[in-house]
Formats: sequence, C-alpha cells, structure tokens
Amino acid sequence: QTPEEILHHLQNIVDFGKHVMKQFFGENYVHHGEIIQLPLDFVRQLCLKIQPERPESRCDKDMDTLSGYAMCLPNLTRLQTYRFVEHRPILCIEIKPKCGFIPFSSHVSQEIKHKVCRYCMHQHLKVANGKWKRPSKYCPLDLFSGNKQRMHFALKSLLQEAQNNLKIFKNGELIYGCKDDQDCVSDWNELACHLKPFFFPSNGLVSGPHCTRTIVKELIHVITMTLLSSTDACRAGDMKTVPVSQGRSYCEASAFNKELVRNGKHKLESSGLPRGCLLYKTLQAQMLDMLDIEGLYPLYSRVEQYLEEFPEERSTLQIDGPYNEAFYEKLLDLSTEDDGTVAFALTKVQQYRIAMTAKDCSIMIALSPCLQDECSEQRPVVLTSKSRFTFSVSVLDLDLKPYESIPHQYKLDGKIVNYYLKNVQAKDDPVMSSLFKENEDCTLVLHKV
Repeated sequence: QTPEEILHHLQNIVDFGKHVMKQFFGENYVHHGEIIQLPLDFVRQLCLKIQPERPESRCDKDMDTLSGYAMCLPNLTRLQTYRFVEHRPILCIEIKPKCGFIPFSSHVSQEIKHKVCRYCMHQHLKVANGKWKRPSKYCPLDLFSGNKQRMHFALKSLLQEAQNNLKIFKNGELIYGCKDDQDCVSDWNELACHLKPFFFPSNGLVSGPHCTRTIVKELIHVITMTLLSSTDACRAGDMKTVPVSQGRSYCEASAFNKELVRNGKHKLESSGLPRGCLLYKTLQAQMLDMLDIEGLYPLYSRVEQYLEEFPEERSTLQIDGPYNEAFYEKLLDLSTEDDGTVAFALTKVQQYRIAMTAKDCSIMIALSPCLQDECSEQRPVVLTSKSRFTFSVSVLDLDLKPYESIPHQYKLDGKIVNYYLKNVQAKDDPVMSSLFKENEDCTLVLHKV
C-alpha cells in the first residue's frame, strides 16, 4: 500500500471508533486514538527491537516501516479515568468474552445452533486442529447471564484454561495467560503470589492452597462487580434488538448447565444484565447479527452481484467508509423484513460487521488500590474483604471486521457445526439421555409365564 492508502486506512479506524463504536459503548469505554507521523529511522529501529519479543504466532505479520504513519493509543493496562493513583501498582485483566447469545434467526438450518453456542462448538474443532490441547469449560452465555453464580463459574473456567480469552497484567507486564497457542498450563499459586499484595496488603493470610483459593475467589468477585458496573451512557444503550424471550439464555454444552443436569435440575437462572453495564452494551451490539451468517450470506451475495454490475457504486454505498454519523444512523434500522432491495441487504451486511467486531473485542479492567479517604462518589470503587480498588473499564480491538471476510465466516460456520454434529453430539447424546433417565420413575412389570 502507498503511504496515502495507509493514512486513509488509519483514518477509517479512528473515525469508526469515534463515530460508530463510541455510540454503542459510550465515551469512557472507547479510546479511538489519533494518527501521528514518525521518522522512518525510528520505526525501523523499533521494528528490530521488538521482533525478538513478539509471539511466534504474530511473526508472520510485518510492521509497516515505509509510510511513517502510526496510531497513538493509550496504554489500557493503566487507569484511564483517574490519574491520581498512577504512582501505585496497577492490576489489569483483559477478557475476550466472545459471542454471548444463541442464534435466534429462523434462517438457521441446524437445530443444534439453537441449543449450543458458537464458542462451545468451536472449541472442539480447535482442539482437533491442534490449536489447543483441551477444550475450555468457559461458556460466554454464562458470563453474559448477569447471574453471579454463572459469571463466577465462567471466570473461574477462564482462569483454568485462559487460551487467548484472558490475560492478567501487573504494572503493564503480562503475569498470567497464554504466551502462545500451546502454553496454557495454569499456575494459580504463582498468580496468587503476584496478587496477594493487592488483596491482602498487610499479608495477614497464611500461604498455601487456602490462600490461593481465597485470592482467586476475591479476584473473580472484583471482575464480576466491575463488569456489572455502569460508568458511562451511550446513544445505543436503550436499543432493543430482540426480545429476551426470543433467545435462549443458556447453552446446553455449558459445563455449568451439565452440572445442573447431573444434580437433577433442568433450569438455569438468568438474572439479566444491568442496562448500563459494558457487557449489556456489548451484547446489544453483538445482537445486530439478527439473521445469523446463514441468513446474511444471501444478502451479501446480493450486494456482491450489484457491485459487479456497478463497481463505481462501492464508495457511494460506504462499504469502505467514510464511517461517519450517516453510516451510524443506517445501523439503527432493525427491520428484518426483506424488501428485495440492495439497500436492505447492505444495511444487514453492515450490521453483521458491527456484530462481528463486538463478538471479537476485548474488555480491559484496570484496578488500583484506593485508600478509604480517597474514595468519593465521582470515582468508581469496588470492595473486597480486605481491599478497595478504583477502576476503569475500556474496550479494545474495535477495528471494523472486513467486508471481504463474510464468505470465510460462512464456510467456517459450516465446518464448526458439522464437526460438532459428527464428533461431539453423537457421543454426548447417549450420556445425556442416560442422565435424564436416571431421574425418571421406573415401574417393573412382571408377567406370569
């Protein structure tokens, strides 16, 4: 790409964060950054310096050392809202929550997609392909449920099998999480050593397994409370994309759900998320995927066919930007009645791209110890048994998903579902059915011979 093309691409990223995602998530949560120019010699030196530190999985992606343009973004492992405690140690938890709902679209062709979430199905394909050694017990629907028991289970599962869905930083340095695809052995004792000064500053707790369990429990409590907190308003906060009753609030493959079934319970409690919290806003943006990829793909094909006939219309349709106020306003049309027009198809395609962006974003929770006399109503605070923290919550990875990636998503969806049906559900069904049968009343009838 030419320097001009790179500048245009970066400007699109900034505008998309500023004019679109800030409307969905809120002013305090989204940091769109700014474009700056750097001396080329500095960029080349930087590239050489960081190369040995990059994960192996990222080394196939080259840094741009030719244009001189870069994006300047805040370090989200630091507190973003309140600078008064910057001199104190800071803990940051990064969570990639993934898709928090089961498809409710009538276009879904396989019934399993109405019962098991995409994340849980995809885990089995990733293990089969060697991406991970074990499937995670984490299910996004548990985290997005708003039910604290389910949220605690989801976060504990992430801590047990972090994969690339959870990282923990201390003063900006990674202290917990996968460094590459296979390095996923959880060491809670080492984590507890890092966290003990945060949660037990007087070191009044003895060491050992009890100490580790207590610290992990406190950490999960703090993450849950910050995720349920509300610190920012946004224009899309009251947007209702689908009645709650239309979508299933639990996933049949969830380890939490299976545990309930084993204990003879068949109903999961779903408390619902507070409307102002970041998880609620993330879920609302995700649920702009109203048709599922199966219903969306024919509409994408309609837009593609139109562009083949009228390629000059690509810029008019704003497929590659500009991402401005007019682009955002079109996203608010939540109708699902197809009138056969290119305009309808394009709106659904753009909404799907937003939804995919929200499904793949990361939430950054920065925490810093706070003394009691420093706390006020203006500063959000979360309490534990021994400590109190001021915190900020931010969203990361909000680049709009490419229009061209839709065919890939369509094929991947088919692979995930087909693998799950052939290799997982076929094995699970006899087990689950026997569990249900154990709880049924049985009558033995004897016939005279």
